Amino acid sequence: MTKRCIQGSFVALITPMNRNGTIDFEGFRSLLKFQEENGTSAVLIMGSTGEVSMLTPEERRLIISETVKMKTGKMEFWYGCSGPSTEQTIKYVQYASKENADGAIIAAPPYICAPEDDITDYFLEVADASEIPIGIYNNPPRVKTDLSHTSILRLAEHPNILINKESTARVGQIAQTIAGNPDMSLMCCDSPTLGLVIPLMSLGGNGTANMSGNLIPQEMATISTPWAGWEDTLACRNAWLNNLPMLHFTYSAINPVAVKCLMGAVGLPAGPLRKPLKPISPVHLEKGLTICRELQLDKKYGYQVSPALSAAE
Repeated sequence: MTKRCIQGSFVALITPMNRNGTIDFEGFRSLLKFQEENGTSAVLIMGSTGEVSMLTPEERRLIISETVKMKTGKMEFWYGCSGPSTEQTIKYVQYASKENADGAIIAAPPYICAPEDDITDYFLEVADASEIPIGIYNNPPRVKTDLSHTSILRLAEHPNILINKESTARVGQIAQTIAGNPDMSLMCCDSPTLGLVIPLMSLGGNGTANMSGNLIPQEMATISTPWAGWEDTLACRNAWLNNLPMLHFTYSAINPVAVKCLMGAVGLPAGPLRKPLKPISPVHLEKGLTICRELQLDKKYGYQVSPALSAAE
C-alpha cells in the first residue's frame, strides 16, 4: 500500500518565548495562524530551529499538549521527538501520539556519534513503537552520524516512515535515493550553502523542510511545490533566486539565531534566545532589515522594518 505523501513547505518553527524565558503560547498561536494563512503544508515544532535541545522535558511535553489544541485541520503538526537514547525518543514519540500529533521527526541522538548501522536500527525501532508517522532527519552537521542512500532506502521500506529530510550537500545521494524509487517523501533543508533544494526538486523531490519560511512562508511554499510542469519549474527558480539574500541571512548565524532575531525585529512573536545563544549585533540585524525592505516584505506581510536600534532581546 502506498503511503500518504507529505509535500510542499514544511516549516521548522521557532519556539516563541516571553521576556522571562517561559514559553509564549499566544505567540505560538499567532505564528501557527500566520503559517496556515500563507501556504505552509506542515510545521515542525521543536526542531533544531525551535531550540529543542535547550528545552526541558516538561516544556517539551507542555508544548505538544498546548499547541495541538491549536490545530484547525488545514496544516499538519509534526513534533521534534529526538531524545538522548532510543528509550527516551520512543517516550517522546508516544507522548506526541497520545496528544494527537500528526507525526514525529527524529534525528540520531546527539553527541554519541553512533555508527550508521546502529542509527538505522534506532530509526526502525522507534518506527516500530510509534502509532503516528515518523520522519527521519539525516543531519550529520549536528549529530555526526551520516546515513547513506542504501540505509535511507532500507528505512523507506518501513510502513511507518513517511519522510526523509536530507541535510547534507550530496546531490549524488539525492539522485541515488530517488533512483531507488522509495515509498517516502523526500525533502531537504533550505540552506543556500548546501545547495540541495534545486537539485532535489528537479529530480522529483517532494518539498523542503525549511526554517526561512518563518519569515517568507509564501515564497518557501512556491520553492517547495513539486514540479508538475514548466510553470512550477520557473516559479521555483525565480523565487529561489529572488530570495537568496534572505536565505543567506537566515543561515548567517547558527540556527535559529539570525531568523529569531529578525522575526523579533519585524514584529513577529519571537522573544529571547536560550543561553548560551546570544543575539546578533545591531549591524548584523540591520542587514536583515535591509533585505526585508528590498524584498518589500513590509508591504507583503506588514513587517516593521525601521532601522535596528538593537538586536532581539
